[in-house]
Amino acid sequence: MKKIILFCLILAFTISCGNEKKEENADDGNSALKVAYVTAGAMGDNGFTDSAVRGMKRIEKDFGAEIAIIENSFDPSKYAQSLEACFQWNPDVVFADAYGFESLYAQYADQYPDIKIINLDFVVTNKKETVSSVTFINEYGAFLAGVLAAKVTTSELEYSDTNKKVGFVGGNDIAVIRGFLHGFEQGIAYVDPSIEVLVNYVGDFFDPLRGKQAAKQLYSQGADIIFQAAGTSGSGVLEAAAEENKYVIGVDANQNGLYPGYVVSSVVKDLDGAVYKTFKMILDGTYKNNTHYEYDIGEAGLYLAIDEYSKEVLPESMINYLDSVESDIVSGKIKITRYTAK
Repeated sequence: MKKIILFCLILAFTISCGNEKKEENADDGNSALKVAYVTAGAMGDNGFTDSAVRGMKRIEKDFGAEIAIIENSFDPSKYAQSLEACFQWNPDVVFADAYGFESLYAQYADQYPDIKIINLDFVVTNKKETVSSVTFINEYGAFLAGVLAAKVTTSELEYSDTNKKVGFVGGNDIAVIRGFLHGFEQGIAYVDPSIEVLVNYVGDFFDPLRGKQAAKQLYSQGADIIFQAAGTSGSGVLEAAAEENKYVIGVDANQNGLYPGYVVSSVVKDLDGAVYKTFKMILDGTYKNNTHYEYDIGEAGLYLAIDEYSKEVLPESMINYLDSVESDIVSGKIKITRYTAK
């Protein structure tokens, strides 16, 4: 994927554009489509942004589309310039995770009503009712994390103990993170209601050092496994697990390979699949403006990543149990409630 600097004389950010046309995949004029992704964060986070970028690259490869990835590194001073550059590029489709620039994103949508505009992970609306949103029912993935954490803490795995305590580290104490916690607690109770859940909030989604400190506090209180839903701060939680010889469950992307032997699984929020699926809907004509697309378990939704790293730690019987629980969720046998603000 080629990299260029758009408006390099006035802008302080980089847009990565995929300009190579895949002739073998280019049909029905799809090669002419220009697709942008504006992220509040940056590539290399081993999480949310990287997952969405994988979806963008699949769009480029499979459909011959031209892509632009605009990073902001969580710098609010860049948001306006980023959106201006994005829409001056004249895209056909724009994806964004508009954390921190929701209102501005909606304003641009009103100015460009003919562009397909999608927000990822939360709902954005605009006056002309053209923005659609893709969200995830986080409680479903977190429930599976709770089941796994409960099984680990009551097992005889190397770093488990007899305290029956597990931990949860959130980025900020906000509704979306409360949803993760709510699902996690339900999964714990499904296995063993007597297990204690210790909770700590970092107070920041972008501070790995504080994330590590929050995790170490819970480990020192007796937690032998933590589920983290803390954005970039979560990388510090993963590091703390390795330093303390404890277990951890990742989030957003498959983080199992970052600290093998300690990250037993990850609740994957399939931004990759959601971006790809939404683009296919645009191509086949089933996509609708001003629509809330919501996913739970499965493709384009949430799932528990079990791979070779997981299998090095978790016994086959535990993995099989997790599979059966997931099947029961999909069939409706297991009912999971969603978080509602009090």
